Amino acid sequence: MKSFVFYFFLMTIVATMIGLALYFNQVFDVQMHSPLPITYFANQTFMASLWSQGLQNLKQPTSILILQIVVILLVSRLTAFGFGFIGQPAVMGEIIGGILLGPSLLGALAPTASHFLFPVESLGRLQSLSQLGLIVYMFIVGMEIDFSKLKAKASEAFLIGQSGIVFPFFFGICLSLFLYKEFSPAGVRFLPFALFIGVAMSITAFPVLARIVKEKKLSGTMVGIVSLSSAAIEDVTAWSVLALVIAVAKSTSIATSVVSLLMVVLFLGVMLLIVRPLLQKYQGYLFSSNRSDIFGITFIIALLLLSSIATDILGVHAVFGAFIAGLIMPEKVKSGPLIKVKLEDFTSVILLPIFFALTGLRTQFGLLNSPYLWCIFGLVLFVAVAGKLVGVILAARFSKISWRDAFTLGILMNTRGLMELIALNIGYDMGVISGPIFTLLVLMAIITTFMTGPLLNLTLNKQPAGLHNQAA
Repeated sequence: MKSFVFYFFLMTIVATMIGLALYFNQVFDVQMHSPLPITYFANQTFMASLWSQGLQNLKQPTSILILQIVVILLVSRLTAFGFGFIGQPAVMGEIIGGILLGPSLLGALAPTASHFLFPVESLGRLQSLSQLGLIVYMFIVGMEIDFSKLKAKASEAFLIGQSGIVFPFFFGICLSLFLYKEFSPAGVRFLPFALFIGVAMSITAFPVLARIVKEKKLSGTMVGIVSLSSAAIEDVTAWSVLALVIAVAKSTSIATSVVSLLMVVLFLGVMLLIVRPLLQKYQGYLFSSNRSDIFGITFIIALLLLSSIATDILGVHAVFGAFIAGLIMPEKVKSGPLIKVKLEDFTSVILLPIFFALTGLRTQFGLLNSPYLWCIFGLVLFVAVAGKLVGVILAARFSKISWRDAFTLGILMNTRGLMELIALNIGYDMGVISGPIFTLLVLMAIITTFMTGPLLNLTLNKQPAGLHNQAA
């Protein structure tokens, strides 16, 4: 009771002082200036001023960034929840959520709200956050590739993985001959444009595929193991080719490209042959039970960021360094819950939705405003799907895998998802592809990922011969 009385006494003094300050402020304004048309009670002038001041405060960089993140998180969670009802992975809903926030929907239906929520000057901050998310995500993707499991079906996985790259890559190069003159950005040479289109046709989203295989309970089957192993090999190959594309696009001469690639190869050799063995040797020291895991986490994050900076300096994107850092992580880090708890959840929940939103802001379906452009999209989609199916099925049949299982593998390897969007954003940022091509390829990535689940359900219902054979 005494504390309450004392607190009431203090508040009374504060209120009295504020009242006196307001009174003398009004008196001095009348004596020294013209009277202000503002009262300290609820009238129209005061409320309008308060509303205007609130909007002005909300437009501050920090406030608008927080508002953007809140809106992005809410929309991405809602769309992910909705897509879960139709049997699609959450990442599909998040991708669609990002597109809904872009000019294709929000910008078309409510342009004023779109400009207020995503002003041009704020996109740089979103870009920085999304790049940080990609770096951490690619590190996690690298860690998910388990080289020990690749040995189970090594020959089939290598053949299918490489065939799943070569055929769509070849078809993509042929497609670029048709697209280059009309759709390439001004000043872009044919070689980087053609190589990039080839890579865009070749990518398989290993993380999304891994989740689909797990959800369909195929992890222990021949098809599940071969598809994951092949996708891992494809990922490494495709990102290596994309590194080549970036080096060629950034260089001013062939000699510069060669030197840049040699430096990247040297960096990869150092990471695999020197850093990886050292990490395996001292992993017990880094994650000793006698000390907090903070030491090990700090070391891993530092290595991740330094590796990203190194590849950025060498002329390829920072995500490659992050991917390599994930590849070389020792088994104790890969199999433990450390990264899952500390990095993956934060990245998946906050940073990746920001990347999807930024992709959505760049995707303008309004650019596809003629039957001709939709025919071009149909051609792009056909080349992407057919290239994967042909390459994977031929390699699978050569490995004496049944037709049904071969077709199932082809369906799984057509999953592009987030990995495709990462590659497309890299190409767009570098100016290798134009807005219309970016939109076409984003739509292709969405459809090829979306169709994986329904087509896979059809093949599973038919119970192909090898699907239920457990791997030895």
